[in-house]
Amino acid sequence: MAGKRFELEQVLVYRQEMEKLRKQEFAAARRTLDHANQELQREEQLVELLTQEFQRCQSDVGCVDDLRMYSNFFARKREEIKQQKEQIDYLEITVSEKRTDLTEASKEKKVLESLKEKKAHEYKQEIAIKERNFLDEISIQKKVKPA
Repeated sequence: MAGKRFELEQVLVYRQEMEKLRKQEFAAARRTLDHANQELQREEQLVELLTQEFQRCQSDVGCVDDLRMYSNFFARKREEIKQQKEQIDYLEITVSEKRTDLTEASKEKKVLESLKEKKAHEYKQEIAIKERNFLDEISIQKKVKPA
């Protein structure tokens, strides 16, 4: 399509940039979600280890204040884990929205790319028809001219 420029080229470039931006946003949201999941796993493992340690040392704990301190600590950790799970739920929704945005941006770009390809194909056909007509005209003129 060297002779004719695609009329919607600027729109296509814009859509390509939007798709690129949406990919970056999706990747960032995905990384944030993965990090939050890893943090939750670490917290749950820590609580599990501390629970096992508490069970082993339970007989050594002599006063009620120590038991209350352990109880408060575990309650706080359960609340932190609950908040982390809520944060993960929110991040999963965000990732889903970003995935939808990315899909939509990709579709919009593909529509314009297919339109560009269609226009290029039509232009090539048009040029081929003009060339054929020109060659036909030349051959007709050669036959018509008396020698």
